[in-house]
Amino acid sequence: MSNEHEQPPVGAKTALVTIVGRPSTGKSTFLNTASGEPVSIVSSVPQTTRNSIRGIVNSSLGQLVFVDTPGLHISDKKLNLRLTKTASDQIKDSDAILYIIDTTRDHGDEEKLIASLVAPYADKTVIALNKRDSAQSSLKKAQAFLAEAFPGLDPARVIEMSARDDQGVNDVLRALYGLAPEGPHLYPEEFYTDQEVDFRISEIIRGEAMNRLDEELPHALYVRIEDMKMASETKLKVRASLCVERESQKGIVIGKGAAMIKQIRVASLKKCAQIFPYKVELDLQVKVDKNWRQKDAVLNKILR
Repeated sequence: MSNEHEQPPVGAKTALVTIVGRPSTGKSTFLNTASGEPVSIVSSVPQTTRNSIRGIVNSSLGQLVFVDTPGLHISDKKLNLRLTKTASDQIKDSDAILYIIDTTRDHGDEEKLIASLVAPYADKTVIALNKRDSAQSSLKKAQAFLAEAFPGLDPARVIEMSARDDQGVNDVLRALYGLAPEGPHLYPEEFYTDQEVDFRISEIIRGEAMNRLDEELPHALYVRIEDMKMASETKLKVRASLCVERESQKGIVIGKGAAMIKQIRVASLKKCAQIFPYKVELDLQVKVDKNWRQKDAVLNKILR
């Protein structure tokens, strides 16, 4: 790969941008829309994102490297505490922050918690008021909340947006470029994510499972890549396990006549075909890993 791809134009900017917000505010939808590729899982299930996922946007203005943090959620469960720490650490280390607020919901304790974490870094924050296109949207309530939580914030850095319909996304990007320092690109221009192949495949499988299972069950599963190897230049063989906490959950994921696990596998292969330049063969099983959400060894592996 030639070095010329890694050098930005003179005066171009580069920034590491942390995306924060409550579960299901549209963080992953924004990331996928902005980067133009399916980088992060989009699901109606709250707190879908478990890892700091990078999506990369390149333009004539420079490069923005986005980190999609887990939706911050008030809970004393070990998994949720680890997710919150991941987001908090990322806020401190970033060049800029994108705080996304769902304008269709009331701004309760969780929103106040996030605002309190972001407020000390208001000078490097852009706030996007998402879902403005919804009939349930209340921009006035969101603006009143911001006036109290972020007094003196530059109004030019508060932007109305619909990430789903790609409305206002470019305005958000321009505001973030305004905060970005000049500097060399962190990644070659052809990159739109830095995720490893095994992680991307595990996230594809988890996303397809989450979109097909009952509301509580998705939080009780994770994907483990057991084995992965290139069988040829055009074929990748993957053996993976969908892991759940209890034996009763295993039957739900498999489904009657193995119908559910087949749906998940087929949908995952279709998504892989859209992303990877080679064929993916997937052997997908369901296993029980009892009470995995309380095991540090498992959490250390899946929360990267």
